[in-house]
Amino acid sequence: MLTTRLVLASNNAKKLAELQALFAPLGVELVTQGSLGIPEAEEPFDSFVENSLTKARHAAKLSGLPALADDSGLAVEALGGAPGVLSARYATLFGQPKSDADNNRVLLEQMAHLSEPAQRAARFVCSLVAVRSATDPEPLIAMGRWQGQILPALAGEGGFGYDPLMFIPSLGQSVAQLSAAQKNALSHRALAAADLVQQMREVWHLG
Repeated sequence: MLTTRLVLASNNAKKLAELQALFAPLGVELVTQGSLGIPEAEEPFDSFVENSLTKARHAAKLSGLPALADDSGLAVEALGGAPGVLSARYATLFGQPKSDADNNRVLLEQMAHLSEPAQRAARFVCSLVAVRSATDPEPLIAMGRWQGQILPALAGEGGFGYDPLMFIPSLGQSVAQLSAAQKNALSHRALAAADLVQQMREVWHLG
């Protein structure tokens, strides 16, 4: 029987809380790699899937436990898919500090010349990967996408990252204006997690 303790290849407390709630149906416990003294892995690739797989294998290798990794970000169509895999450190590409506030400010500056809603189309993308070991030949991979538009100014206090700028037309609100329960039901991470939970049930026989 596979252990119900999984290492999360992240030290983001808000991401841990989101994912723990999303994987609760399986009865698994997520522990951050940092709590086990595991350093962050390099993320040298151009795709979310490659980076999440690398992070999962790294965490599994150094912990000896199954691992779960998330690589997610924002893809803005008018910017050719940027910030993409560099979402968490987008501001550093422009000589600014790495922080949510700076990332949001830089994104607004890069899109200041785009005024039409259609020009501000974007999507949140999430790749979730789970491995039983560092050498698992059959990693479980799931993708989730959440379509929206980039607002011209921040709206809402909830969430993290680009949530205050991501407007969901069908809801009439930014992601940062949604409750945690709403976000966990609708987000790119929720969609990927639902897929991965099903795979874990079928392949790993969890839950």
